[in-house]
Order: sequence, then C-alpha cells, then structure tokens
Amino acid sequence: MAIPASLANQLSLPVIGSPLFIISNPDLVIAQCKAGVVGSFPSLNARPIEQLDEWLSRINEELAAARAANPAAKIAPYAVNLIVHKSNNRIEEDLALCVKHKVPIVITSLGARPEVNEAIHSYGGIVLHDIINIVFAHKALEKGADGLIAVCAGAGGHAGVLSPFALISEIREFFDGPLALSGSISTGAQVLAAQAMGADFAYIGTAFIATDEARALDAYKDMIVASASKDIVYSSLFTGVSGNYLAPSIAKAGMDPNNLPEGDKATMSFQSGEGSKAKAWKDVWGSGQGIGAIKARMPAAQYIAQLKREYETARAKLAANAANFSAVG
Repeated sequence: MAIPASLANQLSLPVIGSPLFIISNPDLVIAQCKAGVVGSFPSLNARPIEQLDEWLSRINEELAAARAANPAAKIAPYAVNLIVHKSNNRIEEDLALCVKHKVPIVITSLGARPEVNEAIHSYGGIVLHDIINIVFAHKALEKGADGLIAVCAGAGGHAGVLSPFALISEIREFFDGPLALSGSISTGAQVLAAQAMGADFAYIGTAFIATDEARALDAYKDMIVASASKDIVYSSLFTGVSGNYLAPSIAKAGMDPNNLPEGDKATMSFQSGEGSKAKAWKDVWGSGQGIGAIKARMPAAQYIAQLKREYETARAKLAANAANFSAVG
C-alpha cells in the first residue's frame, strides 16, 4: 500500500506530532499543521464531550482558512487519538464526532476494533494504530488499520522495549504501507535516520511539550529542557502500563524514582471523569529519552523550522559521506 496522498503531498517534513495526554490542544495542533507536520491530540483531552465538537470545528475552520489564504503552502492534515480500551466509556461518542467532522487521520491506541476502522474509512479517513511489537502489528492490520506507529524503546509515555532497528525491520518484512517510528526522536537528523531504517515518518512527542502552545506547566517545560536521558525512569506504577517518566517529577511527588513498585494493569481506566489517570500524569510527568537534544522553550513553528534545517543539513552530510563508499565490488 502506497503512502496516501493526503499524507505525502501535504507535509513539509515527514513528521507526525504525537498526541500528548493533557498537553495537546487546538493551539498546538493548528501550529503544527500550519508548519507542515501532522498535529494531533487525544480526544479525551477535550472534556466534556461538547468541547471535542468545538475543538474539531475550530481546527477544521482554521486550517481551511489557512489553505485558502495560501494555496501553495504545505499545510498538513491533523489527527485525533482514540483510546480503544474497554474502560473508555466515551469511545462511541468520540468516534461519532470524528465521523461528523471527517477527521483526516485517526490514531488508535490500546485496542484495535474493526468497526472503529470501518467508521473512519466510511468518509475516506486514514487509521494509524500504535503498537509495541509484531503481535500487535499483525492484529492491527488484520482488523483494518491502514498504517502502523512503532513505539520503540525510549519513547515518551507508554513505550515499548524493542530497538527501532529490530521492530522496523521485522514490520517491513510483511507490511509496506504507512509506518511511523516513535522513540527518542528530537532532531532533524533523527527524522532522517527514521526514514533511513525504513519508516515513512518520525513520530515526535516530548519535544513539543516544551513549545509555547503546549498545555503544560512552566515547571514541566523547564524540566524537559534541563533534563537528559539519565533522568528518565521506565515504570508501570502510574497507569498500569509501562512508560517513561521524568525522575525529578517522581521525586517531587514524594517517591523514590529508583525504588518504584510494579503497577497493576487492571487498574488502568479511561472512564469519563476518572481522576486517577489524569492525576498520575499531572503529578508525574512523562518524557522520552531524547530530551538531551531539547535546549530551549520556543513556539512550535520555530521548533519545526529548526527540525527542517537539521534535516537538510543531515541529508547533505549523509550524501557526502555515502559518496565515499560503494556497495559494488
């Protein structure tokens, strides 16, 4: 399956901004899309449900106006993340609003359901499903996903443990469709590296936490800038699913980041009004391992412009270096 034109032709950089729980919002999504990368947000960030309707209307209207004002500009489509977990009692309402507003890309997580994919396909939408291993990749494709997001070691929030070299290579043995890579990607050179190993897109989250538009506390943004990979802890305690978190935030919450008990997956809940997950992510801050490359807070457009410069510099350097070698002989 070829990369859909709605993705390939509207991006100025092969990047999808990952949906950030609590943090992603219309301001960030619109800024990302206007700068030529896919912006996204979890549907559950919009509470109550009426706010999701408002957010989708605003995003569609502002992006349409931007395209009309500058037809030659590459203004990317946006995505909404649906949590397809059995505890999410809002999934049907959220899905209905995605269909109503014809959301271009839907990212599904924590469960793959054919009826969700069929609903998105009914108006020409694209479904990308995030996975952490080959078993989940096969299941997602069997149930109708159009593409995959490989969440590898080092990704922020809920992350896998596999090397991107291993997972991307194995996926490409049976799937040639849209594939994004997540895991410690913060620079333009790393975006190019993701493509070089076989992914179509880089999936970037943590770096956008430090942008002006992100709905994160100033202390959170400052901690992202001040920290490095040594400050990341991998734990299942906070949501029941293993993920990467900032050790200083764990310590600030009164816990020992070096001595955390295991979490219980059975406690994971996405019910409307459920306070436990929101509280966990407000008090203990998620982050990927790639934070060492994040040196300053800035607007999203400025960060994306930086990514583009780094990408072009890396591509030129790689081409020059590759010219010294030959695969023949």
